[in-house]
Amino acid sequence: MTQKPTLKAWSLLLALSLIWGSSFILIKKGLLGLTPFEVGSLRIFFASLFLLPFVIRNLKKVRRHQVRYLISIGFLGSFIPAFLFAIAQTRLESSITGVLNAMTPIFTMLVGLFVYKQQQSPRVFVGVFVGFLGAATLVMAGSGGQLSNFNFYAFFVVLATIMYALNLNIIKHHLQELRSMTITSISLAFVGPIAAVQLLFFSDFPTRLVEVEGVLEATGYILTLGVVGTAIALIIFNKLVNLTDPVFTSSVTYIIPIVAVMWGVLDGEVLLLSHILGIVAILVGVYVANSNRKKV
Repeated sequence: MTQKPTLKAWSLLLALSLIWGSSFILIKKGLLGLTPFEVGSLRIFFASLFLLPFVIRNLKKVRRHQVRYLISIGFLGSFIPAFLFAIAQTRLESSITGVLNAMTPIFTMLVGLFVYKQQQSPRVFVGVFVGFLGAATLVMAGSGGQLSNFNFYAFFVVLATIMYALNLNIIKHHLQELRSMTITSISLAFVGPIAAVQLLFFSDFPTRLVEVEGVLEATGYILTLGVVGTAIALIIFNKLVNLTDPVFTSSVTYIIPIVAVMWGVLDGEVLLLSHILGIVAILVGVYVANSNRKKV
């Protein structure tokens, strides 16, 4: 039986929602002066650098058989999605990208069902379905007052959510005994050097940082994204997985669109009635999926 989420778990969920919901506007601002390749690399580099002091202290806590899972988490939960979201936002508005991210719980349950044979009560499926309808409503409404047309770049976000779903289940089923700081710092340590090599040897970022106007400011946005939106957020995220389960933790992606759309409004985008209906549906879905819940 799955324990009902505690007040601490709900508080962490809200904090994580606010942080990740704000990450899409930071990506948008970063892309004003940086390429998607640079945004992804800088995000991972800053995050891994911030957590570097914790790596040595936590490395001794990792057993040999856990290394492959930590490497997988580094790529599936951080490295590859950082590039996928940056690429997607060259053609998608930040609020819409945040909304599409709400597909993560769907894939989380599918991975749990088909890979780990973990069943859930019908109430969970109802909640996820209602939340997904809310997210779909936001997608169809767009953020500028008109119905959105199908955009191929949405597939980059969908692929990222599939990776997040795999990441969630790997942490829960294979790394439950590790602390969130250990998982976060070491998984990022595996991919951080790759991001640094990409920046130094496969881009002209160092030259543009000095010579091109706007690059330094854009880098500042991604610095915030890397430290707060990736490093600190992943610590909270992994702590949530340990406290609850993948379905509850992935519910953060239902609240993220609310924050993302609100940032869009502050940035001059239009809040429609359909947006409000979608947000309400998302909140109802989160409540239904996580109240009086138990595994079958």
